[in-house]
Amino acid sequence: MMIHVIQKPRWHRVSLTRTLLGVVWLLAILGPPTLILRTRSGWIEQLQSPEAQAKWDTFREDMKQQAGREGPVQRKVPKSAEPPLLVWLRDYLWLAIGAWALFSTVLCFFTSVLVMGVVGGATSPKSDLP
Repeated sequence: MMIHVIQKPRWHRVSLTRTLLGVVWLLAILGPPTLILRTRSGWIEQLQSPEAQAKWDTFREDMKQQAGREGPVQRKVPKSAEPPLLVWLRDYLWLAIGAWALFSTVLCFFTSVLVMGVVGGATSPKSDLP
């Protein structure tokens, strides 16, 4: 008794793979920026609080005291009077989102080329015929 395996045509696999890769790309592009934008205002409120500013000022003072010491590690005093995360969220968030979109698109593109090469495979023109 012979069992016949019914295989879907190659174009069906390729089409399904393209769709899945498109969905993964959209999730990669939209997911992290959406999460950051939703939580941004809460983070900014926390970082603008007097407690957070006091912690940052204390840290800068500690760095000033350690900057003049001799040793294998030379400390630098941070130039910003505000916590770096606050500055990043307030002033550079859109730049970071643009960089995220660019780099993740490039990564997804090259990964898609590899996946499509594996799924499509190198076949002769006669191999798709029934």
